[in-house]
Amino acid sequence: MNSDSLSPFKKTVVGVQFLFVAFGATVLVPLLIGIDPATALFTAGIGTFIFHAVTKGKVPIFLGSSFAFIAPIIAATEQWGLPGALAGLTGVPLVYFIMSALVKWQGRKLINHIFPPVVIGPVIILIGLSLSGSAVNMAKTSWLLALISLLTAILVLTFCKGLMKLVPVVCGVVVGYIVAITMGMVDFSDVVTAPWFRNPISFDTITHWQWEPFLFMIPVAIAPVIEHIGDVYVVGAVANKNFVKEPGLHRTMLGDGLACLVSAFLGGPPETTYSEVTGAMSITKVTSPAVIRISAATALVFSVIGKLSAVLQSIPQAVLGGIMLLLFGTIASVGIQNMIKNQVDMGSTRNIIIISVMLTMGLGGAVLSAGDFSIAGIGLSAIVGVVLNLLLPNKTPKEEEVEI
Repeated sequence: MNSDSLSPFKKTVVGVQFLFVAFGATVLVPLLIGIDPATALFTAGIGTFIFHAVTKGKVPIFLGSSFAFIAPIIAATEQWGLPGALAGLTGVPLVYFIMSALVKWQGRKLINHIFPPVVIGPVIILIGLSLSGSAVNMAKTSWLLALISLLTAILVLTFCKGLMKLVPVVCGVVVGYIVAITMGMVDFSDVVTAPWFRNPISFDTITHWQWEPFLFMIPVAIAPVIEHIGDVYVVGAVANKNFVKEPGLHRTMLGDGLACLVSAFLGGPPETTYSEVTGAMSITKVTSPAVIRISAATALVFSVIGKLSAVLQSIPQAVLGGIMLLLFGTIASVGIQNMIKNQVDMGSTRNIIIISVMLTMGLGGAVLSAGDFSIAGIGLSAIVGVVLNLLLPNKTPKEEEVEI
């Protein structure tokens, strides 16, 4: 639908609606890693505007907090503290910039060769499963609240239609939060004392920059970057346009990378494309980039409302844990779906070796150290997977091509 066919009022309503589709994920990530959700809303808004500027305002994509980085940020926080972990996120845009240059130079062919589905699938699985313990620990603070939140999200996913089906996280959190209030498990003291308006950003994290977390974050960015390619194709299909050709995949990657870089400087999480908003566009038939920019502007407005941030931070851990039980398992299933969709031959000894080694090292806590530097978890598994894929013989044509 062309933006000219919508009145300014209707564009605003749809734009705000699109933000709420992405709202649950955008604020859940900062709540889980321990930063102000207002910061994530602000960087999501700024990041989206940056993306649209780089892509000539042609691609209807909203950028928001990425689930892929929750586990790495938590792991990095344990080693270098939260400021060090967030400053290390400046390594994420480097991957986007390199990939953008490779796409401009060689197209998708080289990327498909280095990162086929047999490597990307296990990385996505690890992103989901690596946080399973955290989900259970948060949920067991009150299994009743966790199960209520989880059941609500499952019911919305299973039985609801239209836009409601796209906001199971929001529904689960809202219902769980209301039940927690009735049980007297919510402390509103910080909400009462919070100002109505406040500055959502902090430049403190960049003063804690270190090489170790910077290098730690780089391999983790590989899977989201590859997923970005698939998201651009899907958005193009919904809008009935070829965004890979114009403005070009190299521009969408560059825009995403710049958004991640600015977010890191402002103390926010990495920003990536949101498939949920793409689904909302498909249902409403509104694919105007101008409407997405209204969503970004709304995120900026919400980010300065101090009371809203305080309310979000008052959500009990058990409510978030219940949502995580579903969320992280869903992420892992996406990795499995990715390999099935791309017809990865699970009868191949070569593929079994790559997948087995990656999963075992990623879940088993393998660490590679050299002096003061060390790499572990998802990052180490990704590197091992890439190396094994390049060294082991007998690659088949199906493994060379990736369809996300």
